[in-house]
Amino acid sequence: MDFEHQSEPLLPFDKFIKRIVRYTFFSAVLLGTSLGIGILGYHYINDLGWIDALLNASMILTGMGPIDAMKNDAAKLFASFYSIFSGVVFLSTVAVFLSPIVHRFLHKLHVDEE
Repeated sequence: MDFEHQSEPLLPFDKFIKRIVRYTFFSAVLLGTSLGIGILGYHYINDLGWIDALLNASMILTGMGPIDAMKNDAAKLFASFYSIFSGVVFLSTVAVFLSPIVHRFLHKLHVDEE
């Protein structure tokens, strides 16, 4: 387990920064992988250029919506599944990214109580 228990003292600041860096790296890898899936899908399934595929994948991943029309049924199916996947991944990534900060805040409140 990466987080200290409520009965343990607050993590030293330098170790806390290392934890933030680790969680930020994991979040970036998760977003990058998800973006890569979208780029490849839009490029090969919807026959978009690389920049247009990047734009569409980025917009879907952040919840903004597609830019280009889907050219065939396979592209429409991909876009549907990628949209659902992206919603879950984006929210999960934000939760992973913020978890060390929220945990430290809540842990500090508990430590201050005692």
